[in-house]
Amino acid sequence: MYSSASATPFYYRHPGPLHAILLAGIVPLFLGGLLGDIVYYKTYQIQWINFASWLNAGGLLFCGLALLCALGQLFTASRKGGRPLAQVLLLAVTWVLGLFNAFEHAKDAWAAMPSSLILSAIVAILAVIVAWIGLSVPRVGSVK
Repeated sequence: MYSSASATPFYYRHPGPLHAILLAGIVPLFLGGLLGDIVYYKTYQIQWINFASWLNAGGLLFCGLALLCALGQLFTASRKGGRPLAQVLLLAVTWVLGLFNAFEHAKDAWAAMPSSLILSAIVAILAVIVAWIGLSVPRVGSVK
């Protein structure tokens, strides 16, 4: 693809298979953690917050590995801004907020609410956004 802003060619590298699997994997893990927190908030059955904690830990693992893949994609991209940079920054923010969410889930179940529910919602939304950005194909002629 060629950028309309300059005469130099711009090539967007699609994520590799492992990177795509990791990006797609963070969405159900963080959404599952959110659902576990919602069910705990409604029922006060402690096992639901335990499920949410484990799903959040899995989401952190996938998000960290996806961040490493995104950093590799950023360093090998012909253009360092735009999509690769946005993906790295969003993955980093998602991972850091997910880590804070893990710390909230480490508290007693009664003490974890409502902060863990709010953090889970934010992290799940960020996971959907970063997967959308990372897995969407830019249009021909697009510089992003």
